[in-house]
Amino acid sequence: MKVIQVGIGGMGNAWLSAVQRSPQVEFAGFVEIDADIARAQAKIYGLDKSRIFDSLPGALQQVEADAVINVTPPQFHREVTVMALEAGLPVLQEKPLAGTLEDARAITAAADNTGVLCSVAQNYRYRPLTQTLKLVLESGELGAVGAVAVEFFRGPHFGGFREEMPHPLIVDMSIHHFDLMRHFLGGDAKTIQARSWNPPWSWFAGDASASVQIGFADGVQVAYTGSWCSQALETSWNANWRFECERGVLLARDDHVTIQRLLRVKEGLRGLANVHDEPREVPLIKMEREGQDYLLQEFYEAVTQGRPAATTAQDNIHTIELVFGVVRACKCGLPVRL
Repeated sequence: MKVIQVGIGGMGNAWLSAVQRSPQVEFAGFVEIDADIARAQAKIYGLDKSRIFDSLPGALQQVEADAVINVTPPQFHREVTVMALEAGLPVLQEKPLAGTLEDARAITAAADNTGVLCSVAQNYRYRPLTQTLKLVLESGELGAVGAVAVEFFRGPHFGGFREEMPHPLIVDMSIHHFDLMRHFLGGDAKTIQARSWNPPWSWFAGDASASVQIGFADGVQVAYTGSWCSQALETSWNANWRFECERGVLLARDDHVTIQRLLRVKEGLRGLANVHDEPREVPLIKMEREGQDYLLQEFYEAVTQGRPAATTAQDNIHTIELVFGVVRACKCGLPVRL
C-alpha cells in the first residue's frame, strides 16, 4: 500500500519511522509546506526530494497513492482529510480528529458521505499497559466498575502551537485519557463538570491544569486531575488509574498494574469487615506491535482487506464531543450534558 504523508516535521517523525518499519506500507510521496523541514527530513530519512510537494493537490497530481496519513496541526485536519476522502483516498489521521467540534463533525460527515475510511490515531489504546487494563476489566474478575480516578502530571516544553492553545492540556493531551475512558468503560460520557486554570509559573498561554468530573451512561463516575506544567514527581504519560470495582480494585501506577480482590465480608470485633487477598502485580501483555505501528497495520488491513478499524471518525467523534464538552464546562463553570 502506497501512502502520501502530509506533514513530515514534529509528530511526522513517528509516522515516517512507522512506515519505514512496515513491510506492507511504503511512501508514494510527501507534503511539507516548510522547505527547511523538507530538506532536513529528506536527509535524515533518506527521502526522495522529488516526491516532496508543498500541497496535497500537487502531490495527488504527480503520484499514485492508495491512502493519506495526515500529520498536520489540528486546524488543518479538516481541509486535508476532506480533500483526501473526496478524492477516494482513505485517511489515517493524527489526533485530535479536528481543532474544533464543527470541523470534527464536517470530517465525520465527509467520511459518511463518501463511504471512505477515516481512522484516527488514538495510539494510547495500543500500549501494553492499556491493553492489560482492558483485558482485566473484560475478564469480569472484579465485576462491575463503579468509579474511576485518573491522575496525570507532566511538565513538557514543546514550543510551537501547543504552547499557544487556549486549552493545551485538555485538547492535545487529555484527549488520550478521555478516549481511554471510553475504551475501558465501553460507553460514552453524558455529564461533565470541570474547571481549568493556569499556574503562575506555567509556560503555556492557555490553561495547562484541569479538574474534571465525568458521568458515563451506565452511571460510572470518573474523576480526572491533570497538569501539563507540573514541576516534579511526574506520572507516566499513560497516567495513573484506579478502578473501584464490585469485587476489588484495579490499579495502574507508574506503568505497573496491581489488582486486589475482595474475598468475603466477615463479622469482626467492630462489625462487618472486608477480607481481601494479597495485592498482586499483573504482568503486562506482550504486543507484536504498539502505538503507531499497531495503528498503521490496522489501517493497512482495513484498506486492503476490509477489516474493521476501531478508531474511525464515526467512533472518535464521541471522544471529540467529550473533549470539547470539557472545554465548554470549564468556560461556563456549569454542568454540561452531552
